[in-house]
Amino acid sequence: MNIQKLDKKDWKGTPLPVSYTSEYYYDISVDKEEEGFNIPIKKKKFDKLFTHVPEDGAYPDKLYEDWWEEAEAYGIVENGELLAAIEVNPEEWSNRLLITELFVDEKIRGKGYGKQLIDLAKEITVKQGYRVLMLETQSSNVNAVDFYLHQGFTLIGFDSCCYTNTDLQRKEVRFNMGWFPNIETE
Repeated sequence: MNIQKLDKKDWKGTPLPVSYTSEYYYDISVDKEEEGFNIPIKKKKFDKLFTHVPEDGAYPDKLYEDWWEEAEAYGIVENGELLAAIEVNPEEWSNRLLITELFVDEKIRGKGYGKQLIDLAKEITVKQGYRVLMLETQSSNVNAVDFYLHQGFTLIGFDSCCYTNTDLQRKEVRFNMGWFPNIETE
């Protein structure tokens, strides 16, 4: 299966059925102290299996959304079916490249296609001279977080109220992760 560019006129609005289950989450505590803040982030086990399905979100994942004006998407298509996709969009003012979508169908997960898509985004980052490749994931999606860490990304921030006003309590906090092409990460 080969990665191909997904033409905007053909793929705009294509839904990406992003779903996952997780036994674990990254728990975040924001504790105000006299000297500042203490923000421990620890991996913990859910009381019951956490499941995210596209129907849960008010904003389902789609390719080429209007607000990503300069987006480019690449994917794996077999017999007309989209099995994997990555979409990137430049953030010109900060010289960063954003991964706005990453999807790998359950049928082909664990076979290296996600890594190939990430490697393509890294290649674009380097060739076009962006200072960082960024993405968003959730603290409840431990498999994705661990995958990105394995691919050389690091946690660069979080948003404790991106999805709802109770993200910390729900254990589904937005994690911002970045890959820096000129810096070795552990």
